[in-house]
Amino acid sequence: MAELLLPAQAADLAATHKAAFTQSRPWSETEIADLLDDRFTFGIGDARCFAIVRVIAGEAELLTLATHPDHQRQGLARALMPLWQAEAQARDATEVFLEVAEDNVSAQQLYLRDGFALFARRKAYYARRGAAPVDALLMKRAFL
Repeated sequence: MAELLLPAQAADLAATHKAAFTQSRPWSETEIADLLDDRFTFGIGDARCFAIVRVIAGEAELLTLATHPDHQRQGLARALMPLWQAEAQARDATEVFLEVAEDNVSAQQLYLRDGFALFARRKAYYARRGAAPVDALLMKRAFL
């Protein structure tokens, strides 16, 4: 699962993103391919579970972490956490940021167990189909 992802894999990754993100707009194949083609961005994992991360000027940002519903609760995201962070550190990141929807409790727990801490909130950031928008929780951690 530790392979770096290529733009050619974007269709499979977009299918996973669509299956995993049912309450908000999933990313398209083109959006994912463009990110994976960007020199500051990398993806790691596979079509079951993947992360896309941007590293610029010593800061990493987890842009997305998606696990296909058929493969959730198998420890794939937990196993991927140190892999994408190691790659970010290899690209000279000294700290990492992410945002997570307030209603995504399982992701929050994953990030908290991995040493992330809440540092800010964006009110009503994530639109929800047929429901009120939810806040984005901004989390960060330093690499030692």
